[in-house]
Parts: sequence; structure tokens; C-alpha cells
Amino acid sequence: MRLGNVTAICITPTANSPMESVGEVRALAGKGLDGDRYCLGVGTYSATPGSGRHVTLIELESIEALQRDYGIAIPPTSARRNIVTQGVALNHLVGRRFRVGSVIFAGARLCEPCAHLEGLSQKGVLRGLVHRGGLRAEVLSDGMIRVGDSIESA
Repeated sequence: MRLGNVTAICITPTANSPMESVGEVRALAGKGLDGDRYCLGVGTYSATPGSGRHVTLIELESIEALQRDYGIAIPPTSARRNIVTQGVALNHLVGRRFRVGSVIFAGARLCEPCAHLEGLSQKGVLRGLVHRGGLRAEVLSDGMIRVGDSIESA
């Protein structure tokens, strides 16, 4: 069943550098997105134990709500999440498997905003994204993800 689609893909090779928007990226099972800081093991929280360190997703609707409800406009890259989605309730994917393009993911836990995110983006982002900061997921299969790909139940 189609849930939504990918509107942007963002990666960065180091912990604090700006995210770069790309049209496609290779997902690597058990690791993350090729070229991204967490796949490379150099993300800010790479040494912190916990599930869902492979990929983060955020709803475009949450970024739009941040502007509508709090007057904070940020580009998708400033949300510091890897995959920006549209039309899917990511909070509902915790504990579920889903497919993005040809890649299978397992929704691990919510990706609540933190002070580090706010420090790299804009004051107020932390408060504005509470409970809508996205989803942390594990990559279960290799494959390509492209902007425009469908997000489906697996």
C-alpha cells in the first residue's frame, strides 16, 4: 500500500557540516546511506548506543508546520534528516517495516529534536519539532533511493 513519497534526500560526510541535497543515494543494509556521516561512523551520535542510527526521515508537512505554527522557515537540509517525505505519517511507522523505492527499512523510534539540531539550524526548532521531528530507521536491504520514490508498507 502506497503511503507517500520522497521529496528530498540529504546527506553530509561529517558531523557538523551542512547537509547536501542529492537526487539519489545508495542505501547499504546494516549501515545507512552511502556517503552520509552515520554510514561512515562519524555522526555526532555514532558512538552512542541505540537503534535507528542508519537513516532519519522527516515529513515535509512538519517542516511546513514549523513555519506556520512558529514562524520558523528552514530548508529541508536544515532539518538534518536524511529523507524528507510527503503524505506519510512517520510516527505510525515505529516498529513497522516499510519500503522506500526498492529499499526495505524498519522503523526504530521517533527522531525527537535536540539542542544539537537547534544549534546547527535556528533557535526555536527544538520546540517546534517536538513529536514531529521524524523517524529513525534501520536499513534492511541494499538499493537505490531517488527523489520521487514511493513509500509503501513492506
